[in-house]
Amino acid sequence: MTIKLYGFGESGHSYKVALMMRLAKIDFDLRFVDFFNGEARSPEFAALNPMGECPVFVDGDLTLTQSGVILDHLAKQTGQFGGQSEAEAREVLRWTLWDNHKFSSQIGMTRFLMNFLPEDKRPAEVIAFTQARIKAAYKVLDTQLASHTWVAGGEGPTIADLSCCAYLFYPEPFGFHRADWTNIDRWLSNIEALDGWQHPYDLMPRAFPVQA
Repeated sequence: MTIKLYGFGESGHSYKVALMMRLAKIDFDLRFVDFFNGEARSPEFAALNPMGECPVFVDGDLTLTQSGVILDHLAKQTGQFGGQSEAEAREVLRWTLWDNHKFSSQIGMTRFLMNFLPEDKRPAEVIAFTQARIKAAYKVLDTQLASHTWVAGGEGPTIADLSCCAYLFYPEPFGFHRADWTNIDRWLSNIEALDGWQHPYDLMPRAFPVQA
């Protein structure tokens, strides 16, 4: 039975899972969610995920939500991207939790406020505040990558890398300039060089109307 992934191109959390399955050579059927027209708030979607969020991962009778949980499940099921030792697995978990709390959550909100709201509704003070928080997180990540090739410190990429990198590949402005962060830039290039890597908008269809 083919795995189903409910998501859409602008969703960095959906991209994390889609990228993991792409790199691990897992076949899946992407079920597009028309997020900006309210599909994630529909009764039908709530039956899949009462949290009203993407991604949703369905494999037979198993339904999982929250990207970190799905990535952990896939790493354990495939034996890939989960770390080579118990100590590394703890580091993978530590950085995945950090990403969800301090990094992706802040970037996702800021990117949404700056790009997907009408210009007259974009809260400048809130954006400035969250950009400052993200800048502090960039410093944490860049410092880690100054002495490690991969986020969790092992010899190869893990789901910690796939979690932390996702939003940094998006083209919409949110205050990140790749050239400003030498170690992050090198690390992103290493991820782009992985067999099977795809840009989020090549891997999943967009939901936000693109201006001609």
